[in-house]
Amino acid sequence: MSCSSSSGSEEDDEGFDSYRKGGYHAVRIGDQFAGGRYIAQRKLGWGQFSTVWLAYDTTNSSYVALKIQKSAAQFVQAALHEIDVLSYIAKGDPSNSKYVVQLIDHFKHAGPNGQHLCMVLEFLGDSLLRLIKYNHYKCLPLNKVREMCKYILTGLDYLHRELGIIHTDLKPENILLVSTIDAAKDPFKSGQSPILERPEGGINGGVTSLIEKRLRRRAKRAVAKISEKRSSMGVAGDEQKSTRNIDGIDMRCKIVDFGNACWADKQFAEEIQTRQYRAPEVILQSGYSFSVDMWSFACIAFELATGDMLFTPKGGQGFSEDEDHLALMMELLGKMPRKVSTLPLPNVFLE
Repeated sequence: MSCSSSSGSEEDDEGFDSYRKGGYHAVRIGDQFAGGRYIAQRKLGWGQFSTVWLAYDTTNSSYVALKIQKSAAQFVQAALHEIDVLSYIAKGDPSNSKYVVQLIDHFKHAGPNGQHLCMVLEFLGDSLLRLIKYNHYKCLPLNKVREMCKYILTGLDYLHRELGIIHTDLKPENILLVSTIDAAKDPFKSGQSPILERPEGGINGGVTSLIEKRLRRRAKRAVAKISEKRSSMGVAGDEQKSTRNIDGIDMRCKIVDFGNACWADKQFAEEIQTRQYRAPEVILQSGYSFSVDMWSFACIAFELATGDMLFTPKGGQGFSEDEDHLALMMELLGKMPRKVSTLPLPNVFLE
């Protein structure tokens, strides 16, 4: 999910039925939090556990990302864990120079669906997934890829070597540019005045905005179909297929979303990582450490440089998704060292 998408989904919406007891908190533009300190401006994204909002910090006259967790007990526990990790990260980086998202504040907010833990994070821009899509899944210039990799590795070095933290879910959605691709959407650069009170008669935010969002999406699909039809008739031209000019985009980026992070000496889950970025030792259940983040990083670097995922495994008749994933890895890298696996694998898999 992204912070500023921090950790908001890139796709669709969170659905009406999750706004209930134990679920999301319905937010409207102009709603106040933490005794009026933070005022909701617009929705940035959502995740399985939370929604994320752009908010105006009236104390510091600044914009922040407000992450509002679902209220059920398991989500509260998850938020407490994330706050612990983020607090530890912030404590070790007072100058905010390590390219990892900064936690600014956290508090509880009571609503009709229960009590929600809220995190206030620095506002960041679009995810690397959004950048890849913006560039029409074409290869990004290698000098830009190197620049982004430098920032990601700076963040990983800080997490691993200085703090002993494993992220466990590194992927393009969880790395955010420091500013938005479109400057007009950046609250700092756009020059727009903050909303300080709820608009009269507005239907912004929360559940009601989902109706508008779905209508907009339906209209977009209709336009896309027309464009597709015109393209097949040879009318669309080359602009749609060519890469975008990304020279003016700030390539600085930060690692976000620590909901699944763990300390190297205190791990919680055996199965970690999003499928396409999952390391072989995780698939083989042979124990894991910092190297799993490095595997995910390498997959991301490949994706930035080519526009394609390095591994996209699929299950089929007679073989599982795990087996296909391992086979794809071996096609690229050769057989697995025997020490990697604690599972009884056929010799065809092993050196």
